[in-house]
Amino acid sequence: SLHGNEISELPDGIFSDTGYKEPGIARCAGPTGMEGKLLLTTPAKKFECHGEVDSGVLAKCNPCLSSPCVNQGICHSDLAEIYRCSCPPGFKGRNCETSLNVCVSNPCVNGGTCQINEEEEEGGYRCACPFGFDGPTCLTNIDDCEDNDCENGATCIDGVNNYTCLCPPYYTGEVCEEMEDVCAPGLNPCQHQSTCLITSTGPQCVCSPGYVGDDCSVDYDDCEENRCQNKAQCVDQLNGYSCSCPDGYSGQLCEVPPSPRSLCDLADCQNGAPCVERAGRALCQCLPGFGGPRCEKLVSVNFVDRNSYLLLSDLKNWPQANITLQVSTAEENGILLYNGDNDHIAVEMYQGHVKVSYDPGSQPGHAIYSTETINDGQFHTVELVTFDQMVNLSIDGGLPTTMDSLRGVRPLNGEAPLYVGGMPVDVHSAAFRLWQIPNGSSFHGCIQNLYINNELQDFTKTQMKPGVVPGCEPCRKIYCLNGICQPDGAQGPSYRCECVEGYRGALCNQQGELFNTCHSNNCKHGRCQISDTGDAYCHCEAGYIGNLCD
Repeated sequence: SLHGNEISELPDGIFSDTGYKEPGIARCAGPTGMEGKLLLTTPAKKFECHGEVDSGVLAKCNPCLSSPCVNQGICHSDLAEIYRCSCPPGFKGRNCETSLNVCVSNPCVNGGTCQINEEEEEGGYRCACPFGFDGPTCLTNIDDCEDNDCENGATCIDGVNNYTCLCPPYYTGEVCEEMEDVCAPGLNPCQHQSTCLITSTGPQCVCSPGYVGDDCSVDYDDCEENRCQNKAQCVDQLNGYSCSCPDGYSGQLCEVPPSPRSLCDLADCQNGAPCVERAGRALCQCLPGFGGPRCEKLVSVNFVDRNSYLLLSDLKNWPQANITLQVSTAEENGILLYNGDNDHIAVEMYQGHVKVSYDPGSQPGHAIYSTETINDGQFHTVELVTFDQMVNLSIDGGLPTTMDSLRGVRPLNGEAPLYVGGMPVDVHSAAFRLWQIPNGSSFHGCIQNLYINNELQDFTKTQMKPGVVPGCEPCRKIYCLNGICQPDGAQGPSYRCECVEGYRGALCNQQGELFNTCHSNNCKHGRCQISDTGDAYCHCEAGYIGNLCD
């Protein structure tokens, strides 16, 4: 009893979990309503349980109420031992918690089979592991790569009871035993028709000449090691280079220095003129028709058409003038020079002589004639000099013919052009109407070396109408358009055109005559020609005359 309380018998240790050492001051931890009550002084009726009692309280008196036995063990209350568990077969322990069959918990992993080891007293077992695993519980994956067949430096990847070979570049196959065809179309990395070789380390490119790089994609700059000399510029080419030489240098590497410049190198002869050195001077040998120190001027022209002429503009008004020209013709009449409008000055052929006329417009005109005739086909120099109230005309340096007592002679009018060898139709008509020129036919022949006040005139700076050709040499192929050119020695440095059938005219440039009059003209010792008017005439051989050259 506890000091008079009628608790006659309590299991030993029932209050051992209260934490108190002396019963006299022990207090109740529960149940509800008893918390903190002193065991010594609490009335006994307070220890009577009414209604449903908490299992934890009842377990203080009957420990089997908390079912401490597991695995279907049977609990027995025993005051001496508080409680004990009767374990079913295969289990043991205070609460039957220990299984005598360790395979129940399936300790084997990775698909291993647990087998009880009957040779051991208790808890003995072993695991029968599947292929690829090892260890007491089959936890260890066997390293299948320890004995692998991977080739060519492949990496072995361990699996379960197998392995995989991770092939290096350019190899294939289960164990990387095959080399890929890295030179096959679509895989060949070599460019510019280079050769692809299969090696153990992959494709190798043997580059075509002029290319470099692993894949031969780079055009090698051959100029990096060029041997161009004398500051020449290197030009890269395929598998080579060339040297662009500075002025004067030559040779494959520009190694040849320029030759000392000769006088002719500095002469600058023009219009195809060759150069020669004579007495320490460079001389330009002008081709026919050209003149000047460098043959830069066209100085002779051939008037081959009856309606052709030259026009010189930008003339100056000179108070006096000296005009010189050389003339070759076989014609009797033709205009050589014409300048002015109402007050004109004209130089013309008249019945083989040279006529100079001057008409001031406000007074009667004046004219002078040369005593010489110049229509023999040879070149003759015509010189016209004006000063004060006089005009002098001389032929080939002979005695001059003078026109004097003129008022205010103005030989060249800068406001009007200077016509050479003819004039336009409207100007000719006006001059003919005013009786300035009674016979206004165009000149037919050659004019060369026209000087005005000692200045040689350049015919390339004139307006040259059709029918005027450069030079006075006969039989240039450009003359006869539809015929064959033949030199005409009887008329000096001239020519004639033998027209093919169907063409006529001086240049064989007129087509489609209705009737060829030569068909009825039988020249004995000559050749029939058709004039510009369409008439047939015989061009006689040397030593023959007459209408039929007979």
